[in-house]
Amino acid sequence: MELTDLLPLEKWAQLENEIHERSGLESNVFNTDGIRITDNKIWVNRLCPAIKATDKGQSFICAVAHMNLANQAREEHRPVIEECDAGLMKIVVPIVVDGEFIGAVGACGLLPVGGEVDAFLVNKMTDLPEAEIASLCDDLAVIETNSAEEVAQFIWEKIEAIVAEA
Repeated sequence: MELTDLLPLEKWAQLENEIHERSGLESNVFNTDGIRITDNKIWVNRLCPAIKATDKGQSFICAVAHMNLANQAREEHRPVIEECDAGLMKIVVPIVVDGEFIGAVGACGLLPVGGEVDAFLVNKMTDLPEAEIASLCDDLAVIETNSAEEVAQFIWEKIEAIVAEA
């Protein structure tokens, strides 16, 4: 089963927008290979586009975080909330139909309360100067742990409703 067997791409994009509007997080739906299925893109900070603009940043920070959390969500059949290697909050909710993992919804891009961006790691992965990284982080929005848990639950309930209608 494919994600588009559950909903057309336009409806997945609407869900991404709804998650963003509710949480302030960037949201994307991913297939089992970790590839975004829509071209919907709403940046929630200035750091993430700079990281993703580099091959190593996209491959070694963003993709690794998504795949690790998606694998955990797939195995546990539940939402996972962690930080990516850059230090930003990431939520991954599995999409499971009849026991089969067919994709995931990811939401990310805000700084956990009390957290900080790992400028050293971002510099090593992307070659962006640490001063530029610091500048890109000076207006990062923050998310409370309980807010992240509420977002994960909201996404989980949306996905369960979509799967139930399939």
